[in-house]
Amino acid sequence: MEAILNFIQQTGFYMIANGNWKVLIMILISFVLLYLAIVKKFEPLLLLPIAFGMLVTNLPGAEMYHEILFAGGHINWELFGGAPVTAEFLAELSALGVSEAVLGTVSVGQTISVGLLDVLYLGVKLGIYPCLIFMGVGAMTDFGPLIANPKSLLLGAAAQLGIFMTYVGCSVSGLFTSAQAASIGIIGGADGPTAIFVTSRLAPELLGPIAVAAYSYMALVPVIQPPIMRLLTTEEERKIVMKPLRQVTKTEKIVFPVMVTVFVALLVPSAGPLIACLMLGNLAKESGVVDRMQKTMQNELMNIVTIFLGLSVGATATANTFLNLQTIAIMCMGVVAFGCGSAGGLLLAKFMNLFLKEKINPLIGSAGVSAVPMAARVSQVEGQKANPSNFLLMHAMGPNVAGVIGSAIAAGVLMALFG
Repeated sequence: MEAILNFIQQTGFYMIANGNWKVLIMILISFVLLYLAIVKKFEPLLLLPIAFGMLVTNLPGAEMYHEILFAGGHINWELFGGAPVTAEFLAELSALGVSEAVLGTVSVGQTISVGLLDVLYLGVKLGIYPCLIFMGVGAMTDFGPLIANPKSLLLGAAAQLGIFMTYVGCSVSGLFTSAQAASIGIIGGADGPTAIFVTSRLAPELLGPIAVAAYSYMALVPVIQPPIMRLLTTEEERKIVMKPLRQVTKTEKIVFPVMVTVFVALLVPSAGPLIACLMLGNLAKESGVVDRMQKTMQNELMNIVTIFLGLSVGATATANTFLNLQTIAIMCMGVVAFGCGSAGGLLLAKFMNLFLKEKINPLIGSAGVSAVPMAARVSQVEGQKANPSNFLLMHAMGPNVAGVIGSAIAAGVLMALFG
């Protein structure tokens, strides 16, 4: 009989009934995200593994992820090595502001059995997965439209307005520290790997809600952007037809990633890992001499890392860290970040038209957020609604890929200021 009772007490059902009801809310949220990924096809490649990671990390007793191993903003390697939890260690974490809910998951003298998601999360914490994904993105990206129209770089930079506006809003709210506000602001770059890269360094305790917000709103770009585009432009502006872009030479495409890597790494060293990986992938694509390597970056490597990244990021969305006022604020500020970013690029295009003989269709400015190529497609769709003979896709790809570079630079600036 004692053995049976012992077995029952070790089941997840018993743990839920014994006061751990918050996990049921998180499991329900994971079901909603799975629905959005599978049925609505909202960024399914990452939202599906994130949702599944959220599901398994909130199953009581599964012990796949332990927040205490990463508490305090760094990796507690001694616990990975099997060392017991000490009173001094818990006191040190408490002084660093680690919540009582997280500290309460362990007791003095306990040793941690490292779980699968603990190991996978090391790739996020050490900054490996976001950089490898940037390598795959670079291998799939054509920087030709940006090289052909360098003014696109300004539009991509202006679209980073959402990052800094959101940072200011979060800072003055009093709910977040400067580092946390910077991590939330990076959602405005519409670049999931960059958001994860910055948050894992500045505010790892917010990684779950920030990642969910970033990828959810990236999927909603076709919903968020059009009302802003129509509000800030006239019909005549949306009808502007732009001349075809010039042909970019192969030499230009090869030199570009090398020069950008050198310039950005010297200007903002903190952004070096992201930019270097992005441009390495692009150089592999444009050089034409490493086809096998390029295909691996685009396919096998990208797919494997995406699975690991999604699962481990989803694992951080535990009931202890997700169910609070901060999470609601993050979801709200994410919309502000996307809206301000879209408006920033669009308004700069309108301003530039005051001085240009060949006018820019302002719609391409909203593509400066780095949701590639979704934001560029939205510009194309809105442009054709105003003028069916208008083709803005390639013009919009210039600010779109510039936004990828811009968000990485913005991330480097924020990490330099608050890291």
